[in-house]
Amino acid sequence: MPLSRIITLIVGLIVILGLCLWLIDSFSRLYWQFSYSAPLLGNLLLLLMILFVGALIAAFVYYVFVIQAGENRRRRRRERPSVQIPAAKSEAASSTLEAVRQQVAQIQDEVTRQALLSKSREIETNLTRGEIQVVIFGTGSAGKTSLVNAVMGRVVGKVNAPMGTTRVGETYCLRLKGLERKILITDTPGILEAGVAGTEREQLAREMATEANLLLFVVDNDIRQSEYEPLRALAEIGKRSLLVLNKSDLYTDEDKEAILARLRQRVRGFIAPSDVVAIAANPQSVKLENSEIFQPEPEIFPLLRRMAAILRAEGEDLVADNILLQSVRLGEEARKLIDAQRRRQADKIVDRFQWIGAGVVSVTPLPVVDLLATAAVNAQMVVEIGRVYGCELNMENAKELALSLAKTLASLGIVKGALQLLTTALQLNVATFIVGRVIQGVTAAYLTRIAGKSFIEYFRHDQDWGDGGMTEVVQRQFQLNRRDEFIKIFIQQAIARVVQPLADKAEVVEYDEEVEN
Repeated sequence: MPLSRIITLIVGLIVILGLCLWLIDSFSRLYWQFSYSAPLLGNLLLLLMILFVGALIAAFVYYVFVIQAGENRRRRRRERPSVQIPAAKSEAASSTLEAVRQQVAQIQDEVTRQALLSKSREIETNLTRGEIQVVIFGTGSAGKTSLVNAVMGRVVGKVNAPMGTTRVGETYCLRLKGLERKILITDTPGILEAGVAGTEREQLAREMATEANLLLFVVDNDIRQSEYEPLRALAEIGKRSLLVLNKSDLYTDEDKEAILARLRQRVRGFIAPSDVVAIAANPQSVKLENSEIFQPEPEIFPLLRRMAAILRAEGEDLVADNILLQSVRLGEEARKLIDAQRRRQADKIVDRFQWIGAGVVSVTPLPVVDLLATAAVNAQMVVEIGRVYGCELNMENAKELALSLAKTLASLGIVKGALQLLTTALQLNVATFIVGRVIQGVTAAYLTRIAGKSFIEYFRHDQDWGDGGMTEVVQRQFQLNRRDEFIKIFIQQAIARVVQPLADKAEVVEYDEEVEN
């Protein structure tokens, strides 16, 4: 009972008790006056007093426990957000879809862009139609199709089928009393099937499960690790799930309860104990004494009762939550595609400027390798990378960023390390007399690449170097770009773009000198 009602009850009882004492005292005096002269009138007066006090008490109790309770219920109905929450989530989903369309417009690949637009239209249609999608998910031949048969009350697929029978998702419509929305029940292919075809069917089943409003995960015994992982993953993305122990008729009551207890223990934390139920969708037939075969009725009432309770209480929220989830997932997919597209464009910019930098340094070699010599080149690279990520930088700011990163490269010893690494690699691939002339240019190209890759990470994360700062990003890029497989490819490109042109130029100069002599 609420504290306010308890206080009201106590105060009211004190007032009534005081009033009753006063009335009893007053009426007792009147009663003794009339009892000698007019006994009948005195008794009538006593009766009226009792009726009045009883009516007063009854009126007070009625107010406290009936009227006030009714007012509280009306107040809770007015304040209850259950109607507003789905509306707010639907509005959020619509806003997210609009943002996704704006993102999709930036995707250059026409096929990919149209595919994402088609998905957004499907989500928008579901937002308007608002059907509840129940997806049955689990291992092959765990009894999923039998469960659909039992729920629908008619045969909609083969039962006791071998693994791999349900090759595509099959959907059936169901109406539930007290629920306006249509319920679509989808039987999915089994997971954990062997072969390439089994893997493809499992991928289809997982995709369908992620689009469900309510998921029925079917097992026929204690859950295995291979079953637990997809169930846990689906729960983590927000899928409302029921864990269904099918074929319970194969176990004794004690064994069934033991299995249910283990299942509830294993999924504790992401599936409530009440959402773990046992059924027998297609009980085994029994041979009677007269040799007749008796087929028991499916025992699925616990599941139907729990489904009905969930859909009636949470159906609106489940639809709104799922639409919002699908909208967010589509937005994430669009962002990943745009990020990949931008990275390809930015990588081309880095590839172009690293060889420009190499050319600048090779033509005018310095006593030592110094990335500051290519500051103007790197600043222009920063400007172009920023433009790819929608950030317009002026040349002054870009030069400051380039110089700051160049100093970081030097302070970390990466310039010296790159020089040693590339000198060794070039000596193994190029004649010794050429190495001295090209090492600075090739090293400048390599350092420009590390700088460019670092700036890509900077712009990818909204001009933020992250918790580790510029130092951590630069070190990570150096480690990624010093692997043997990359160095081999880089040296081959350096030979073609830097070494060979310088060698050709040297041959031309020697030829001209011979001609002059």
